[in-house]
Amino acid sequence: MAANNADGFSNASMENLIGHVEERPISTIVFIVAMQKEAQPLIQRLRLVKDVNSPFPKEVAWVLFKGMYKDLNINIVCPGKDSALGVDSVCTVPASLVTYASIQALQPDLIINAGTAGGFQAKGASICDVYIVSSSAFHDRRIPVPVLDLYGVGMRKAFPTPNLIKELNLKVGRLSTGDSMDMSPHDKDSITANDATVKDMEGAAVAYVADIFKVPTILIKGVTDIVDGNRPTSEEFLENLAAVTAKLDESITKVIDFISGKCLSDL
Repeated sequence: MAANNADGFSNASMENLIGHVEERPISTIVFIVAMQKEAQPLIQRLRLVKDVNSPFPKEVAWVLFKGMYKDLNINIVCPGKDSALGVDSVCTVPASLVTYASIQALQPDLIINAGTAGGFQAKGASICDVYIVSSSAFHDRRIPVPVLDLYGVGMRKAFPTPNLIKELNLKVGRLSTGDSMDMSPHDKDSITANDATVKDMEGAAVAYVADIFKVPTILIKGVTDIVDGNRPTSEEFLENLAAVTAKLDESITKVIDFISGKCLSDL
């Protein structure tokens, strides 16, 4: 008798179900983007409109832009502004919440977490480079207890996209996520252990939630600052934000064009 998993499906049946999903043409994509400034060029290029009848709770500031592009139902979700301070709701908690809510409300075939990141020149990163993430992990969840230490790191592979990477000649690297823009000595050690090329404040959280619901996820990151360089991170980030979001827009448009008409297994 075939072994059953916790949902009552046999492992063989579950593999068949997953295989069937991967062979179905991709229809709905949800982009999770931390800052609306990062998303704005793509919103304009794809002529997406703000959903005034948001499927999200009225208490939250989350913003949904949506529209059709070719054969794809495109949704861009941003956490919006913090109600007390009026700044973008960045970091892992808002990213986790909007990812969960977007999966429930929009039922995506694919999630793409797109945004800016710091890059490490020691790993070959330069300003305006755009990376497809091969795996993500956390660098600020230090739990020195057996097994819980692995949970804290939370290493997860991204959905494999070998054909996409080859066709668009994209750079590939590992991502490390934490809730601080700077890098403490402890963070540095963890990032080195994660073998990260890029560092952000949302990606691993999006991957964590998507993994719970088994929604395939791609992470795309544009480098705004060199973490192991000699300039202050915040200064370099603000200086390069506009140029990098434009580069991200260009790269993501090519990604969407490649995805159009394809199944997950084609990526």
